[in-house]
Amino acid sequence: MADLERLARAVIEGEAATVKQLVEQALSEGLAADTILQEGLLKGLGVVGEKFGKQEMFLPEVMMSAKAMQAGLELLRPHLEAGQSGAGLRGKVVLGTVEGDIHDIGKNLVAMMLTANGFQVIDLGVNVKPEDFVLACQEHQPQFVGMSALLNTTMPAMARTITALEAAGLRNGGLQVMVGGAPVTPEFASRIGADIYADDALEAVRLLRKAVGW
Repeated sequence: MADLERLARAVIEGEAATVKQLVEQALSEGLAADTILQEGLLKGLGVVGEKFGKQEMFLPEVMMSAKAMQAGLELLRPHLEAGQSGAGLRGKVVLGTVEGDIHDIGKNLVAMMLTANGFQVIDLGVNVKPEDFVLACQEHQPQFVGMSALLNTTMPAMARTITALEAAGLRNGGLQVMVGGAPVTPEFASRIGADIYADDALEAVRLLRKAVGW
């Protein structure tokens, strides 16, 4: 029987192989991917964040937990995406980690959470150049573009991307820009002209749901 409490503990303890095994078991027993995500993986990740904030866990342990989380997310991704339908979509989001930055755990989590909440996500991956964000927005016509950065040195790429989107005339059509990541602050987001600042994946989902009136 699927054990989501054990799954949460495996995320906390950074046991990637156990996470993979438990997610596969839960899926094979017919448990909904969204339930596995919310009550297993995210529950564990929430504890990790809390412990890290209290300095009860340190960066190497957090990275182990993040890798374990990623192992579970990869298994859930096709199930969450398969649950989408055109009629049920809440909105469309182009998402990526900005140029010069290859950290993607937070971005992947946001993508997974948005997918689970009915958004279509076009994930451009990591190290995404401003011109590639522009091309993707021109092709897919999303309501939102989301950018993530984990390094202070890559944050300026967010501003360059917003400038590129404006130069292409994309923001005149109502495209909203969301930014987030460890070094990003609300003040920085406001200064570069972003419309939405999200502190974490849950906040990103809450704000985009609010933006589409859901």
